Amino acid sequence: MLRRQSCCGTPAHEFHRRQFLQGGLATALGVSFGGLHAAYNVAWADELRKQNKRVLMLWLAGGASQLETFDPKPGRPTGGPFKAISTAVPGVEICELMPKLAKRLDRLAIVRSLDTKIADHGTASNLMDAGRTPEPGIAYPDLGTVISKELAQKDSKVPDYVSLYLATEGHRKPSPGFLGGGYSAMHLSQSMRPENIDLPADYTSAQHQEREDLRRLLSERFERERGAAKVKGYNSTYARVRGLMACDSLFDLDQEPQEVRDRYGKTDFCQHALIARRLIEAGVPMVKVARAWWDSHADNFESHRELATELDHVYSTLLDDLAERGLLESTLIFTLSEFGRTPQINKDCGRDHFASAWSFSLAGCGVKGGACYGKTDANGVAVLDGKAGAGEVLATVYKAVGIDPTKHYYVGARPVPLAPEKSEPIGAVLA
Repeated sequence: MLRRQSCCGTPAHEFHRRQFLQGGLATALGVSFGGLHAAYNVAWADELRKQNKRVLMLWLAGGASQLETFDPKPGRPTGGPFKAISTAVPGVEICELMPKLAKRLDRLAIVRSLDTKIADHGTASNLMDAGRTPEPGIAYPDLGTVISKELAQKDSKVPDYVSLYLATEGHRKPSPGFLGGGYSAMHLSQSMRPENIDLPADYTSAQHQEREDLRRLLSERFERERGAAKVKGYNSTYARVRGLMACDSLFDLDQEPQEVRDRYGKTDFCQHALIARRLIEAGVPMVKVARAWWDSHADNFESHRELATELDHVYSTLLDDLAERGLLESTLIFTLSEFGRTPQINKDCGRDHFASAWSFSLAGCGVKGGACYGKTDANGVAVLDGKAGAGEVLATVYKAVGIDPTKHYYVGARPVPLAPEKSEPIGAVLA
């Protein structure tokens, strides 16, 4: 039995509700009203793909402190030792640990008013990944999977979704959820280069092609006879692996001029960012670069002196490099964590988990540079204006690159919107 779901009353939501009801009526009558809408969706998707938009997420694993980044509170009991500095946007200040971004803030938009309620690493990560918490019987895809599905070019030779995360803990592989294994991300957690894609030394390309022709013949025959979804997912994954073998050079930083490699830097995060730029330039629609470990329960200020400074350098270098290559207008960059850090400073000079008033940022495609949305109180304890949740984050990211957040996928007969119902994009930060 289907649960009755509330509708916020917008025309888009009402349309989807009618479409769902019409689908049930059509089934009962043995007719279909879906052809026109399906054709519209295909045309819209094709047009979106022609625009070649790309997304780069900088995931600050563990929970970055908003007070040592985008919402400083100098001079307050919660403020810590760092000053706030002026930026390229009059009246907007950020932490002194990020002087490069301060000079480029006219390209960024900041949201200072996230209230996402959940301050547990695993559950909060799931929430920010999918815009909602897990439910029995349904596994939601993460936002990167949705982005890659919506923006990927048909028959592309490059991966649709690459996730880079070298860390000793907190390995979180992006989840395709109910979309299935065919949409799984390439997740690199052991090295900056995909593993096990080289041909054996005594194995020629011709031999490899002959084996592939035989594999495809047998697999297609099996799929025709069985119609198994897992076979389709396997074939899709295998095709992507073969495509990856042909574009292995994208992960080879030796092919970059030394001055470019020096410009980015030598840390893992810096080199991952350069690989991300190479992937974006080659047409990969979704890249996630994670930097651990921001979970500063002790020595928060020393750890953020390193982490925020590195973020400042990587973020600003990406902005400049993408702009110089003519890619920034078609590439969305955004920073996100599972939550922020407590305004209260604990006995170990640390900040603990805090999900009630924290920040994220966006730049590039679809973003209004210089926008600063939302406001927290003097001590950063609560949101005073512009409260937003995980659903609003997803809706904003989708809208920035032209994806309709009210679009629905289907799990059986159940319509599932890309962003949770009633989640509106934060229009103030969108161009």
